[in-house]
Amino acid sequence: MTLSSIVSLSLSLLQQMCVYLVVAYALSRTRLFIPLTRATIRWPHRIACYLIFSAFCIMGTLLGLPVVSGNAIANTPAIGAVLGGLLGGPVVGLGVGITGGLHRYTLGGSFGLAAGIDIVMQGLAGGLTHRYLISRGKTRLLFSPALAGGLTFITILIELGIDLALSRPFDEALQIVKLIALPELIANTGGAAIFVKILLDRRDSIDRQSRAFSAKALDIAAHVDGVLRDGFDQENSTRVARIIYEQTGVGAVAITDREKLLAFIGVGDDHHLPGTPISSQQTFHAIECNEVIFADGNEVPFQCSISAHCKLGSALVIPLVGENRQVIGTIKLYEPKTRIFSTINRTLGEGIAKLLSSQILDGRYERQKSLLLEAELKLLHAQVNPHFLFNTLNTIIAITHDDPAKARAVLTDLAVFLRKNLKRPTEDVVLSEEIAHIKAYLGIQLTRFEDRLSVEIDIPDPLMALRVPAFTLQPLVENAIKHGTAQIIGVGRVAISAHLDGPAVCLVVEDNAGRYDPKPGGGGLGMNIVDRRLKNRYGEAYGVTMSCERQVSTRATVRIPVEALS
Repeated sequence: MTLSSIVSLSLSLLQQMCVYLVVAYALSRTRLFIPLTRATIRWPHRIACYLIFSAFCIMGTLLGLPVVSGNAIANTPAIGAVLGGLLGGPVVGLGVGITGGLHRYTLGGSFGLAAGIDIVMQGLAGGLTHRYLISRGKTRLLFSPALAGGLTFITILIELGIDLALSRPFDEALQIVKLIALPELIANTGGAAIFVKILLDRRDSIDRQSRAFSAKALDIAAHVDGVLRDGFDQENSTRVARIIYEQTGVGAVAITDREKLLAFIGVGDDHHLPGTPISSQQTFHAIECNEVIFADGNEVPFQCSISAHCKLGSALVIPLVGENRQVIGTIKLYEPKTRIFSTINRTLGEGIAKLLSSQILDGRYERQKSLLLEAELKLLHAQVNPHFLFNTLNTIIAITHDDPAKARAVLTDLAVFLRKNLKRPTEDVVLSEEIAHIKAYLGIQLTRFEDRLSVEIDIPDPLMALRVPAFTLQPLVENAIKHGTAQIIGVGRVAISAHLDGPAVCLVVEDNAGRYDPKPGGGGLGMNIVDRRLKNRYGEAYGVTMSCERQVSTRATVRIPVEALS
């Protein structure tokens, strides 16, 4: 053995290794290599990883150079074995090692057994390194060319020790090890590092392609422009989800509000049904923490919360943000288990979410503006209602001579009522102020109807300090009298109460007339406006609900979220 023979063997092995890497580079341009660009945890990807690196392990042996009359082979199967374990984990690494080791053993030679064991050891070493890094959250190091090269260098040194321990005769084994040591250390170490660099370049290329998808946001914007301005409901959300699904090519698209699924298009639409409550923990977390959640199925586990047989394997959950940075829902993009999340990226998803959030917010502002104007006009009409004023003034005239004190009390109530109308706030009031306004109105009506009307107010003192939207109860009380108790012959009764109901406060106005008409507009002045104002502000789960037992009672229940009142 001479230095020239070592140099010659090194150059020849490097030349063979270049052929090996050219094949790797060519294959990296195909979809075949996509599973290798991420830490492989899911079983379909593990199988792909096993098959690919087993093939490279065998190819490394076949491209090797026989030395010393064919008793040994200077080769590069260590690249496939080490990287198979490093990227696929212990099971994949051991599988690649056993496959490559058996292949090398069948080729025979004095180093056949030792070389087979070497390859198994290298695959297992890569797999144990994978497990160590994953357990400590150092996934990025799996794609470090320096780590891959260093680990391969160490396993080659161990390989040479195994060769000396198991191969006979020892003198001949020693001569062979001296000859192949430097060439294998150089070729395998450099080859492993370059192979990982090829994978990194492929991943960067995929990421660049993903970033290019951000341009699709402009196309999506053109198609969905104005849809959600008409309302953040199931019908409009379904239209938007279908557009995004068709434009992006992802496996599925879902849109939710804070409580339920509004739309779902794509893989899994047989069990992800619009209108059903949210069940995904990733969605709950995105809503509560206002964070983008990317469950790729590898680094962050993903499992469908509805069906264990669901074909979806990864999800990107992006919050939809409304007024005051409050999350009003989410948009979710999915890929099936058979595909890597490569056709859409986080940038595109966040861009779509911002676009939809802006549309929803713009639509709400427009509806709030319209509803506020409508409410103000109708409330203005109510405060100058000539019938109400004439009836009140006639009542005062009628009792002035007989009961001056009572006339003064009615005048006081009228003054309080009109003053609160004229100086009413545009947003919220304390519930006690709302009740004071109602009491002034009821004081007038009690005088008018005398023994034909009774009023009960039962509201716990702690709730009196809560804030409610202005003019929430007054239109309902007016309806209860004008369209209810005033129309019956006997004594009318109006009861006003409040209680907590889980996450909501319920304000109840009930009369004993039972004359509520469920037809459009049948609720009387203001009731429909109150309902629409509350739903627009707090969501469809809140607002006014009416129940009626004909000729017995009518109940109007106002439901408002507790957090909105604090």
